Amino acid sequence: MRSPISIVDVDRPETWTRYRNGLCDTCMSNCCTMPVEVKVGDLVRLGLVDPFEAEHEALKQIAKRLTKARTIEHFSAKLERFTLSRRADGDCQYLDAKTRRCTVYEQRPNTCRKHPQVGPRPNFCPYGQK
Repeated sequence: MRSPISIVDVDRPETWTRYRNGLCDTCMSNCCTMPVEVKVGDLVRLGLVDPFEAEHEALKQIAKRLTKARTIEHFSAKLERFTLSRRADGDCQYLDAKTRRCTVYEQRPNTCRKHPQVGPRPNFCPYGQK
């Protein structure tokens, strides 16, 4: 007999739910526990990098500063992508722990703006009911 409890594993897209409008309203924000890769433009929009710095500073130097500040956890020079740091519980640093809502929604990175249309399983999300 199959359990009525739906178990979602963000690392196993086959457990995800087909996305539909309004789904986020009742979700625990499981997508906000996934690694978020961003480009320098996203960092500018988030206010982590100054536009002048983005244009004139080497990305490796920016990455070094942001790593030291624990804002990013990884930088790929080849792809020119930064991976944002997460809190110890795995949540995105910008996710409100109580409301489970994004605290920088208007400035959120393109990765978040395009989810779930783009991602490991397009048009599916790791929905988990509140």
